[in-house]
Amino acid sequence: MSKRKMNTVAMASCLLCDDAKCKEACPHFDPSKALRSLWFDNEGGARAVIPDTMPCADCSAPCVDACVQSGKIDIRGLMLQMGKEIPACRGLDPARLKIDFLGFPLENPFLLSSSVVGSNYDMCRRAFQMGWAGVAYKTICLFDIHETSPRYAAIKDPSGTVIGFKNVEQLSDLPLEENLLTFRRLKAEFPEKYLLVSIMGRDEEEWETLARLAEENGADAVELNFSCPNMKDDGLGSDVGQDNLLIRQFTAAARRGTKKPIIAKLTPNVQEMSSAALAAKEGGADGLAAINTLKSYITLDSETYAKDNEHAAYHMTAIGGYSGASVKPIALRFIAELKQNPMLCDLPVSGMGGVETWRDAAQFMIMGASSVQVTTAVMLYGYRIIEDLCDGLLRLLDEYKLENVEELVAIGLKNVVPLHDVERDKVIYPRFDLSRCVGCRRCLRSCMDGGHQAIFFEKGHPRLDAARCVGCHLCVIVCPKEAVSSSGISVPRHRQP
Repeated sequence: MSKRKMNTVAMASCLLCDDAKCKEACPHFDPSKALRSLWFDNEGGARAVIPDTMPCADCSAPCVDACVQSGKIDIRGLMLQMGKEIPACRGLDPARLKIDFLGFPLENPFLLSSSVVGSNYDMCRRAFQMGWAGVAYKTICLFDIHETSPRYAAIKDPSGTVIGFKNVEQLSDLPLEENLLTFRRLKAEFPEKYLLVSIMGRDEEEWETLARLAEENGADAVELNFSCPNMKDDGLGSDVGQDNLLIRQFTAAARRGTKKPIIAKLTPNVQEMSSAALAAKEGGADGLAAINTLKSYITLDSETYAKDNEHAAYHMTAIGGYSGASVKPIALRFIAELKQNPMLCDLPVSGMGGVETWRDAAQFMIMGASSVQVTTAVMLYGYRIIEDLCDGLLRLLDEYKLENVEELVAIGLKNVVPLHDVERDKVIYPRFDLSRCVGCRRCLRSCMDGGHQAIFFEKGHPRLDAARCVGCHLCVIVCPKEAVSSSGISVPRHRQP
């Protein structure tokens, strides 16, 4: 059962407070942890927080009264529902999450990706203490960085949840010596954590120099940033990532500077990624990382742009990077492309792009990623998400009886087929759960105006006209109450195109 089925409206109201009042008010356990696990699709982890004695049954629910949302969230009801519908499962072995990545034993597959979330000593230290296996440190360089303000924007759904994140963040603006000192301190204090140093140069000499400095100051591996779309000057970042000759040339330069593993971080702003990956491999790369952010416009205020006024210049827009949950399908496409290429499948891949929950991470690993990097979700919710990333992934291994997370890597590639091989001779009809249906008729409207006019209403509830239905499942997608699902039953196609 997903968090949406548990209580969509209630969870949408939860603010995921940092120092939650409900935690202070509850004398039995931490309901804020259970709520957070629900938010991040980890129902089993939420249930594990609740004592088997189910104290909520006889509780006056002080957590509800203490909530800063003034009782909008039925915390007691959610806890009771979980206790009733989800079996308790505790004591899972975190050692099952260990995985080798380019010769380094990661305690779990989760790394902070090269960005603001891993950009100084204190941040990395706190992340390591909370359970992150490593960090791809924010890209270091040998030139000055001048950031703009503000530099973030977002696309939100009606509940206020961010589904797309936009930025014009560049590279580390800290002095190089300060970053090198940070590397030495981190490796001295956390030798078991993975330090992946991201670098970007302007020419072969800079790439070689930065790779050498990274190794000399404690890097376990070096990541080549061929993908940042936000550089102020031309010929950097994703400009390099779109030029296979430069990729090969600069990878070879970095290779001369270090004996440590080299990972090429590739741009998704290309038609296909394999040729860039092959160029990096020919230059000496040992692994790949994908994807970085997609190029997009940051903001576009139609009201401001439609008027000729003195403030219009303040609302200038520019192309920057787009990330977050909405880019995940694009990222998975590129991961599968790289791992299905017989000339690249031997290179380990660190995957990223829209990872927010353990389920997202599992999808990257199923497509072939050996480690998973996260930025946007950390920016929105904090390092604490590592708890549910690890716990949820452990529960998946337990459910499917996998010994360890290594068994998950690339097991789904066999199901990635060309579009012309997709089944086209069968129809899978939708199924209506009338106990959930509230009669909003959203399925009817979408089927009438965007589908095949196969739904009609009878006595206030939807019915299916099987002679018209083509099994497109638009009704499954639009139903706000999850009252429509796939029947899972295939029947021969009744209508010829």
